[in-house]
Order: sequence, then structure tokens, then C-alpha cells
Amino acid sequence: MILSPQAVAFLAEDYSGIFSTLRPDGSPHAAPVRFTWDPAARLARVMTVASRRKARNVRARPGGRVSVCQVDGGRWLTLEGPAAVSDEPGRVAAGVRAYTRRYRSRPPDLPGLIVIEIAVDRAMGLY
Repeated sequence: MILSPQAVAFLAEDYSGIFSTLRPDGSPHAAPVRFTWDPAARLARVMTVASRRKARNVRARPGGRVSVCQVDGGRWLTLEGPAAVSDEPGRVAAGVRAYTRRYRSRPPDLPGLIVIEIAVDRAMGLY
């Protein structure tokens, strides 16, 4: 899967997205997030803390599919793929660096900071 230059440019703009996972009972959970896109690795990253519902949902379904969707008026782009939670310091640091580049500020420095990594294998949108 390769995104067009227009899609990559859209994902570099300063917007938030909606991150969707499934709760253990199978019901959907959607949460506003800031996220980053690494086109070389085809990896979307969401910074959060381990105790948040989105992180618990991903941990409860190892390799389960998730999506993150960015919207601006009539433009939108959804990225989908299997997700994993990591508290490994190198991966968290990479997530913080990417977040800081995109949003020009660091994510909140909260206890239990983790990164959710989405191995994007499907994208759709209008941008």
C-alpha cells in the first residue's frame, strides 16, 4: 500500500483524528487522538497512557484491526491495520519524536506513556 503525495501531505497537516477500536464486548470505541504517520515504515502511531480504554482495547486483542481517521471539512483519510501497544523505551521515544515534529509540541508527559503502533495495510479517503 502506497499513499499518494497528496495523502501524505494531508497527514502532515496539524489535525487530530478519531481512533477506533473494539471493546472486549465487541462494541466500538472511538476516541479523538493526535497521531503521526511514518510513510517509510507504513506505521501510524498514537501516544497515550497504558490505563486508557484505547490501549486496553488493543492489548485485549493482540494484532486486532483498528483505524484512525483524519477529517477536515470534506477531506478525510482513514488508515487501517493491525495494532500493538508498546512501552519499550526506544519505540515510545520514536513516537514522541514523530509527535513533536507533527504537532510542534511534545505529548503530555504522563506516567505510563505508551505508543500504539498501527501497521497500516489499507487506506481510503477523499483529500
